[in-house]
This record gives sequence, structure tokens and C-alpha cells, in this order.
Amino acid sequence: VFHYCAVHLKDIAHSARDIDCALRAGFGWAQGPFETWAAAGWQMIATAIEEDIKAGKSLSPVSLPGWVFDGRVGVHQREGSWSAREEKIIPRSGLAVYCRQYFPDRLLGEGEEAGITLTETSAIRLWHTQDDPAAEVAILSFKSKLATIGPDVIEGIMQSIAIAERDHRALVIWQPRGPFCAGANLKALQPLLAAQDFAALDAVVADFQRMSQRIKYAQIPVVAGVLGLALGGGCEVLMHCARSVAALESYIGLVEPGVGLIPAGGGCKEFAVFAHQAASRTANQDPFAFIAPVFQTIAMATASKSASHAKVLGFLREADAVVMHPQEVLFVAKRCALALADAAYRPPLPPRDIKVCGRDGIAALEMMLINMREGGMISEHDYRVSRAVAVALCGGEVNTGERVDEAWLLAVERALFISLLKTEKTQARIAHMLDTGKPLRN
Repeated sequence: VFHYCAVHLKDIAHSARDIDCALRAGFGWAQGPFETWAAAGWQMIATAIEEDIKAGKSLSPVSLPGWVFDGRVGVHQREGSWSAREEKIIPRSGLAVYCRQYFPDRLLGEGEEAGITLTETSAIRLWHTQDDPAAEVAILSFKSKLATIGPDVIEGIMQSIAIAERDHRALVIWQPRGPFCAGANLKALQPLLAAQDFAALDAVVADFQRMSQRIKYAQIPVVAGVLGLALGGGCEVLMHCARSVAALESYIGLVEPGVGLIPAGGGCKEFAVFAHQAASRTANQDPFAFIAPVFQTIAMATASKSASHAKVLGFLREADAVVMHPQEVLFVAKRCALALADAAYRPPLPPRDIKVCGRDGIAALEMMLINMREGGMISEHDYRVSRAVAVALCGGEVNTGERVDEAWLLAVERALFISLLKTEKTQARIAHMLDTGKPLRN
């Protein structure tokens, strides 16, 4: 492969970059052939190929071109990639379409463009792009593994919003390398869980809720730029943003029941508020019709198959943008954030007198769960977790049609979350997920 690519580079591509990008995009290679060659040792591989040619062991007797032996260690540099046709390094294409890609595919040897840092901690980085010298849009990225959210990231988000409100016009939450966010950092909570310190765990969940509310009611637009996974707490982050811009290949969902928990970062609260607002525009003003499909989605830990599917499931709104090219997400998210700022963005008013389904809604959902449990489709603990989802979505064990506020819905979420966290089976599910990366059915 190395031999073939080197011989034909002059005739079939503008530069070596085109070859490596084509193999990556067209065949899913992690590295293109020239990248792999450089990683293995350019001169060593070149010498081995030439020796095979002389020994008659190669597929073709054609010698490697002279440029292969000019002392190089690869074909990609910060300035560009080698062109055998022009016999020099040529820069990446400057076509307008590529201006929408702040961080195009980086090839081995090219180096990284990191933007300009505003502030940085061990958990987060707040920065802006080179083309935004006034730093109108601050960009927040998480530094944790899989961009998971632990206490340090929560603190970093709160600080970043405060800085963005003071010094910038908008804030975009975006990760340079996917995923957007794989959820809460369960590993960071494990010491508290092992110590059975549920008061401290309750405080962590309360902090997460305050962070979600801080995103929702920030004085500047906060826009989520989503690519890849946005699960659990990550899904709750984008649900509280003023807008989301998601690559088509984004997989979004509230999957907490998979580890024996319920969404408690405001996810259930947001759906209860949505059901109330949607029902208020109907004749009977009954929120249950909007709660029932959401309940099935969350109880079954369903994640969307794409960003478009996430709109169907309710994790994204109709106003949220779906972008076909993953490397254009940040560009579109910045433009969306500035458009909101230009339109004199103001955060929504906190909803009051939220009509909830209450006990009748819980009973209706519970009937379905009982049938599934008796039919052997779910376990006893699945039933318990799913019933907790129903209670949270229906606003707690209150009278049907009761009027509540967001603080009440958040308190219900948090209490149910901690009650499940105290059970042995949920603790076993969490431990199994951390050990194997797979859900446990118990």
C-alpha cells in the first residue's frame, strides 16, 4: 500500500493530504496510509520497500520516487502537505466551504490549532477562536474523560457562565474531540457511595440542578454544540441551553435507568414543564397526553439514533439546528449564539403554576409497568426505577391537576434519585457499569 501510494501520488492527488483524508473518510481508517507510514518510521519503511523491490518480492518493480529518500520523516507539516506534482509543501485548500471548519481533520505531523485560552482549570477550558479577536463568543470545553460531569466540571461551568456574562456576548459549550458529554462522572461519586454518605451525594445532585438552572437562566445565550454522545447529564445540559446545534450523527438520551437511577439534573422537570405548556394550548389542557410517550422513552433508557430522531423523542426542540457536517457544528453554534445576542436575547421567565398529572398520571403509567412486570418483561428493580420516573414526570405524589413550580419538581427528582441510590441493586448496577462499561439487568 505504501509503495503504491508513493508511486501514484503525483498523478492522482494534489497532495498527500487528499490521499489520507480519502482513506479516512471513505473507508473509516483511523489513519491514512502516509500517516501510518510516518508513524511506523518513514526511512525504515522506505528502505524495506526498496530492498523488496531489488529482491523481486514487491508487487511491482517500479522504484519509489526520489522524494521519498530526501531525508523526510513524513509528508504532513504545520504549513501543509507534500505535493509530488509541484514538489513542495502546499497548504490546505482555502475554498470558502472550508472556512466553516474551525478544526478540520488533523493529520499526523500537522499540529493542532487550539484557539486562545481565556481561563483554564484541571476540569474545563474557556477559550475563543482565532477569528474572533474581540472574543464575542466564549467557548467552554470539558477536559474530563468522555467529557463527563463531576463536581469539578459543575464548578467550572458555573464560573464560565459568570465570566461569559461579564465579558462576552454569548457562550457555546463544545468539545474539540467527541463526545459532547457521556453523562455524570459516576467514578467521582464512588467514594461517597462507598462511604454511604448520602447527604453529600444529595448536595452534589443539588449542585448539578443549580448548574442546569444557571445555564437556562443565564443573561447571555448559552448554545450547545453537540457531536456524538449526549447522554444522561449531558442531555440535561443541552436541554437547558437556549439553543442546541447538533451534528446529524448525535446520539442523545436520558439513559439513567440503565444504571438504576432517574434523570435528576432537571431532565424530568423540563419534560413536566413542556407537557404543561403544550397542554395549555389544547382544549382539555391535560398534560398526560404529552407525558406518556416521554415516560416510555426515559423508562426504557432510549437514546436517539440521530439528531433528527432526538427531535422526535423530545430531547431537541424544533428550533434546534441539525448540521450534516460534524466539523461545521462549532461554526453554526457560534453564528446561532451571535444571532440570539443580536436579537437582544433575554432568558425565559421561570414558569409558575405548572399543572402536573399527579396521582392519576402515576397510576395510569403504573398499570403499564405492572403488566410488564407480571409478563416477565422487566425485573422488580426495573419496576421500581420506572415508577420513580413516572412520579418525577407527574410532579410527585400530589393531587391530579395540582399547580407547582420548578423548585418543587427539582426537589421531587432529587429525592427519588437519592432513594434509588440507597438500594443495593442500583449500587450493583453502577459498579457493573464502571467495571465493564455495560448495563446490568438485575
